[in-house]
Amino acid sequence: MRKKIISFSIFSVLIFIFVIFYKGIDKSGFYEPKSEIKDIPKFFAKSFYLKEDINSKKIFEKDKYYLFNIWASWCVPCRDEHPLLDDLSRNENLKIIGLNYKDKQINAEKFLDEFGNPFHKILLDQDGTIAIEWGGIGVPETFLIYKNKILKRYIGTLNQTSVLEIKKIIK
Repeated sequence: MRKKIISFSIFSVLIFIFVIFYKGIDKSGFYEPKSEIKDIPKFFAKSFYLKEDINSKKIFEKDKYYLFNIWASWCVPCRDEHPLLDDLSRNENLKIIGLNYKDKQINAEKFLDEFGNPFHKILLDQDGTIAIEWGGIGVPETFLIYKNKILKRYIGTLNQTSVLEIKKIIK
């Protein structure tokens, strides 16, 4: 009788644990950033080189197109998309703003020395909070902006198709 009670207790505990894990699959405890941001978020950040505080209101002009690119030196896909950003930086109708995400300054500087600097301005996001305000879910991530509105969001590495799409929009 005692073995049946112990077996039943163990079986009940295992079923209880299974139910808890099964229910938890649908309800992640992780933060999920906003995915449908239309207006660009207001924020303060330090500039990459001068370390001065910059208000986002002073970065984005209403009558210009911008790419806001979240990148890091440790990000392998960022290395892949860098030549595409360099190509886009030659377009007079577009300014590229870089957000250096959770990176070490010395590593980011080496990255830019090696691959070039396509950015009009670079901002620092040491703790990742600015990327979260933008709804960022990882690096790289890029936002096409016009009149302080997000026109298009590119999650992951830019490719030739996305570059052609950006060029077509900013004509």
